[in-house]
Order: sequence, then structure tokens, then C-alpha cells
Amino acid sequence: MEFCWVPMILLVCYGYLSSSSLVQSGLAVDSLQYTVVHSESDFEIRLYGESSWATALVRGNSFQNSTKLGFHRLPYRTMLYQYIHGANVNSIRFTITAPILTSVIIPQTNGSIYLVRTYITAKSPPQPNPELNLQIDKWRSHCVAVRNFPGFARDDNVEKEVEALVSSLNKHLTGTTTIIQERSSYTVAQYNASHHLTGRLNQVWINVTVLGCPY
Repeated sequence: MEFCWVPMILLVCYGYLSSSSLVQSGLAVDSLQYTVVHSESDFEIRLYGESSWATALVRGNSFQNSTKLGFHRLPYRTMLYQYIHGANVNSIRFTITAPILTSVIIPQTNGSIYLVRTYITAKSPPQPNPELNLQIDKWRSHCVAVRNFPGFARDDNVEKEVEALVSSLNKHLTGTTTIIQERSSYTVAQYNASHHLTGRLNQVWINVTVLGCPY
């Protein structure tokens, strides 16, 4: 999939910081805080602060299957699930966080690379047990363009949502100073457990740099 971008400029309009916790199926979970830099009816630009993520690299041809291999508990206790439940050098169990991210490297001839990530609230996360083949990523403060969509994130709808976000950016924002940081990838954020059937929240993210964001 190829994206077609036009130059853009944004004026900074800071919004209120998001809540640091969400409620899913009666359970409070920690989530990233952010500042809204720009907002439209169908997308917004968010500034996220520094954060730490446990990351699983999965090679494959399916967003759904790769996300399951990287995180989902059933039918097996997979890599990220084991890490947050104590499979790390300090045997620490972490609180539930949202969202689960799957970054999709746009397919090459030999398939796609999927980076499945879970947010770690600890400032200095312990290293995963070696057999898990995970890594801890430190993210600097950065901006993302975000589009919400309901239901389940599936192989047959995530690319359509990315294309809709790109179309909205091109429609609403014109100018000269926006930099699309990663033209060959996008990220899907999922906020609900797989057994949560109604009221689901998903997002597609594209990394951007605009006026008011770090470079």
C-alpha cells in the first residue's frame, strides 16, 4: 500500500491532557497521557510524552495473526503476556495498560514485519527473560495523527482506516511544514480485550511532525 501526501501546516491548539486510566470491562487500566495539538471531526494530532514499551517482532502476512502471536493470551500465553506477568529478570508483574499497539511495516516481497507493543509504566523496565525474544523500546516525545474506529481491527479494515486518515489529512490541512516521519509504516492501537464485544475502541496512528511537536 502506498500513501499520497500533500504538504501541511498546523496551528497549535493545546487541549486537555487525556486521562491516565481507562475502564475496560470493569477493570481500570493505565494508558498514555497526551496533549491534543490539533483536532478535526474525524481525526486529531496528539503529542505524546516519553514512554517505554515491551516489543515483540513478528514476521507474517496477517495483522490479526501477528498481533495474536505477539500478545493475546489465548490459546497460548504469548511473549508479551508472559513478560507483564513476571517473565522478566526482576520477576515483576505489571498492571494492565492500554492500548496494545501493532506497528505494520508496509509489505515487501517477502511479507510484512509487525511490531507488537505493550506500554510499560515503570521508568526503568526490567529486561525480558531471554527466551521471550523481546526488547524494551524507549520512545521520545513525538506527535501522531490519530483516527478512531469501532468494532474489531481486522485484516480487511485496517488499511481502509489508514487510507481514510491520509485522505482527511490531505483534505483538512494544507501548507508547507508538516513532516511525515514514517511513510512506509502505520500503527494500529487496540484498547479492548478480545472478549469485549461491544463499545470497542481502535485507532490508526501515523507519526507526524508539525508546528508545536518535537523534531
